[in-house]
Amino acid sequence: MAADGGRPIDALLKEERRFAPPEAFRARAHVKDESVYEEAERDPEAYWARWAEELEWFRKWDKVLEWNPPHAKWFLGGKLNASVNCVDRHIRGPRRNKAAIIWEGEPGDTRTLTYFDLYREVNKFANVLKSLGVKKGDRVTLYLPMIPELPIAMLACARIGAPHSVVFAGFSPQALASRMEDAGSRFLVTCDGYYRRGKVVPLKAQADEALRLLAGKQDVEAVVVVRRTGDEVPFTPGRDRWWHELMDQAERLCPPEVMDAEDMLFMMYTSGTTGRPKGIVHTTGGYLTGVYATTKWVFDLHEDDVYWCMADIGWITGHSYIVYGPLANGATVVMYEGAPDWPDKDRPWVIVEKYGVTIFYTAPTAIRAFAADGPEYPRRHDLSSLRLLGSVGEPINPEAWMWYHEHIGGGRCPIVDTWWQTETGAIMITPLPGVTVTKPGSATRPFPGIKAAVLDDQGNPVPPGQGGGYLAILRPWPSMLRGIWGDEERYVNTYWSKWGRDIYYPGDGAKVDEDGYFWVLGRVDDVMNVAGHRLSTMEIESALVSHPAVAEAAVIAAPHELRGQVPVAFVILEAGRQGSPELEAELKEHVAKVISPIARPDRVLFVPDLPKTRSGKIMRRLLRDIVEGRELGDTTTLRDPEVPEQLRRMYAAR
Repeated sequence: MAADGGRPIDALLKEERRFAPPEAFRARAHVKDESVYEEAERDPEAYWARWAEELEWFRKWDKVLEWNPPHAKWFLGGKLNASVNCVDRHIRGPRRNKAAIIWEGEPGDTRTLTYFDLYREVNKFANVLKSLGVKKGDRVTLYLPMIPELPIAMLACARIGAPHSVVFAGFSPQALASRMEDAGSRFLVTCDGYYRRGKVVPLKAQADEALRLLAGKQDVEAVVVVRRTGDEVPFTPGRDRWWHELMDQAERLCPPEVMDAEDMLFMMYTSGTTGRPKGIVHTTGGYLTGVYATTKWVFDLHEDDVYWCMADIGWITGHSYIVYGPLANGATVVMYEGAPDWPDKDRPWVIVEKYGVTIFYTAPTAIRAFAADGPEYPRRHDLSSLRLLGSVGEPINPEAWMWYHEHIGGGRCPIVDTWWQTETGAIMITPLPGVTVTKPGSATRPFPGIKAAVLDDQGNPVPPGQGGGYLAILRPWPSMLRGIWGDEERYVNTYWSKWGRDIYYPGDGAKVDEDGYFWVLGRVDDVMNVAGHRLSTMEIESALVSHPAVAEAAVIAAPHELRGQVPVAFVILEAGRQGSPELEAELKEHVAKVISPIARPDRVLFVPDLPKTRSGKIMRRLLRDIVEGRELGDTTTLRDPEVPEQLRRMYAAR
């Protein structure tokens, strides 16, 4: 995976590689010059209002923004409906019979829904929900895998004004129960099971366990069950109903609810440092404006594109860039149910070739896994349809970026490395692919209309090229979170207290180079203090991955009597490489050379795998549990729950 000229994050301000947009790409791009940045900066409210005008409104707003820090209201007085913008308006014209969703199940079964198909299904399920007693304002929990019924259910909820809470299907019954209880949700949509690595995951059984845990805490009136696998599942009479039976009886048309721009569209639970999930609230008008705008410009979306975001809809990336952003733009969206390495490690490239995917959006963890598997897998397939690549979820180290550029993009596709969060709703820092000269590892510049900076502890700007600080957002933006469900104090303390109530604190470290490009270093929580020196674990991980023997690395801080904390590295080697004391010493020296002797890992453990969620995110908190000798936390969301215990035994044996 590593290549000559590798750079650790700490050396990124000296990154010399540059990639200008190909002329053919630029000629067709929505954004061809940088005047859009100046235009947005001259009058941000007018700029965002122009984007909002591209949506369909029942009633136009009276005022663009009301800002009472830390609370913003966007498009005051405006009335709209998200499902109308994602479906109805497209069926009135040439998109009526255009593919909206191309779905492939892990076993290979497929379905294609046109925009008219989607319109029909959304209307019918909206009537199903109403028949079950769901009213405007009721929270509906969706515990579904990557099947078309999930976006159908989301849009049906939006149609009747019932905020949805999607819970990732890989989450445990305990996680589902806690989220339903916090949301006060009385309605659940789930399925009998789904396919993962050739096996059936019994989702209905997990949902039933969650409902048992909820007994006496939260009444659940109705459970709708999608038949996916056909396996027999237990039913509770009077509560559980089959999706297909309800849909067969449903009326075909459901008038859309007229929603205020500030009415809640959905809540999305995200992890908190206290261990108690935070229900992030997103509203209708501002959120839809943000995801519509960023989808169109960041991905340079055109009518003939086939767009595939590999994320799960159970995360915010799937909400914003599988469902609401692409469908509001009338795009053709690919959805895939299963594991990316099943039945073989070339499954993503099979799908790209099969459907002629033109835009591909995935996470650095997935890219590093592809690279560790080797370039022979993408080489088996014709990837010439691809014209744009994207990265999301965490900072991408330069060598992963280069591998992606060369082996997936064939050296011809611009890469948009995007920074944003559940809380921001939409992409905040990103290249514009027809304009931006990219640098491997940098998210480049804030999206037009977004005002970002790197600040020190006192709130002073860190000069370009002068080291790191904290990422900050200096003014409100339409898709911003409106609060944490039921917890105003936590909302203020978490996001608006570091420098005052008018500056948003994302919790990420960052640097700005002399060209004004942003280099996001990852969560501040992942910064260690070694002998008084603050080091980002991402910096050390990137240095390790720049060594030719290393495929992937995760670094955490371990307590040390003399130095406070020391880095400990868990390393996956390239295929064919073997760990040894000599290689461990070599990797330690490599880190010392490319960053500083202070950053030299105290220990390097060669491991066969890392604790990862099904979306590929490394669960570093479990690695911290291992090195600090604590009882392992919840492992039910992991791709392989056995990995942490295996690593603990390996660590103890050293």
